Amino acid sequence: MKKIQFGTSDLNAASVILGCMRMNNAEDPQRVLETAFDQGIDFYDHADIYGGGECETIFGKALRDSSISRDDIILQTKCGIRKGMFDFSKEHIVTSVEESLKRLGVDYVDALLLHRPDTLVEPEEVAAAFDQLEQQGKVKYFGVSNQKPMQIELLKTAVKQPLVANQLQFGIKHTEMVDQGIHVNMTDTGSFDHDGSVLDYSRLKKMTIQAWSPYQYGFFEGVFLGNEKFPELNKKMEEVAEKYNTTPTGLATAWILRHPANMQVIAGTMNLGRIEEIAKASEIVLSREDWYAIYLAAGNILP
Repeated sequence: MKKIQFGTSDLNAASVILGCMRMNNAEDPQRVLETAFDQGIDFYDHADIYGGGECETIFGKALRDSSISRDDIILQTKCGIRKGMFDFSKEHIVTSVEESLKRLGVDYVDALLLHRPDTLVEPEEVAAAFDQLEQQGKVKYFGVSNQKPMQIELLKTAVKQPLVANQLQFGIKHTEMVDQGIHVNMTDTGSFDHDGSVLDYSRLKKMTIQAWSPYQYGFFEGVFLGNEKFPELNKKMEEVAEKYNTTPTGLATAWILRHPANMQVIAGTMNLGRIEEIAKASEIVLSREDWYAIYLAAGNILP
C-alpha cells in the first residue's frame, strides 16, 4: 500500500481510504473492515450524517469484534450538515464530535473535517470548538471538505490548528480542478475556475486532497466504469488496465494517485474483491503518456 504524509501532520497514512458511507448496507461489516486492514488500508472516513449515524455505530461494533487495535488505524469523521442547513457553530461541532465518539466507541478521532461550507460561518466559533476538542484530546487533526482556498483562508484568521486535508470530488470524470490549470489563458469551458485554483493551493499549503466519489460521473448519476455512455473511455481503460495488470477500477484509482499532489482516494465500496483490487492498484505508477491518454479518452481536450 502506497503511503502519504497526511497534510503537514506527522501521520503516514494509506493513500486509499475506506469510505464508510455505505457501511449500513454491508453484509458483513467486520469482514469489510478486516479485509481493508489486511490490504494495508488503515484510514477510515465517516460523517455524522452517514446512515443517520448508523454507519458509525456499525463500524464501532465491527472494530470491537475484530482483532484490530484502535491505535493501528486512523479514524476520520465530518460534521456540519444538518437537515435543511449547514452549521459550523461551536455548539454543533462539539456536540457532533461527542456523539460520533459514542457511536464509534472510541475516545478520540484522528481527524475532523468540516463537511460542506457554511456561509454563516464565524471563524471564531470554529476556532473555539477546535481548541476545546483538541485540549480534551477528542480530535488530533483538523481539516475541511469541499472548500475553496479563500474559505480556508477565512477560517485560518481564527483557527490556530493546521488544516491538513480537504475532501474534494475528483476522478477521471470529475477533472475540473485539473482542467482550469491546463486551459490557462484560454476562453473555453475548460478554462473556467470553479474552485479558486484549489489544486495548486493544496500543493502550496501541503493540504492532502481526499478524492471522493472517484468512480462517479455527473452529480451522483452513476459509475462511468463499464457504462455504455462512455465507450471510448472504457475501451481505453480496458486497454491500459491490461498493460498494468490491473482492473479498470484499479486503473481509475492509480490515475488519481499518479498526480504529484499526493492525494488519497476514498473507496466507498463494501465489496471485498473491489477493496482488494483498489488497494493493490495504489502501488501502480502510470506513465505520463498513459495518464494523458486516459484524460483525453474521458472527453477532455488539450489546448
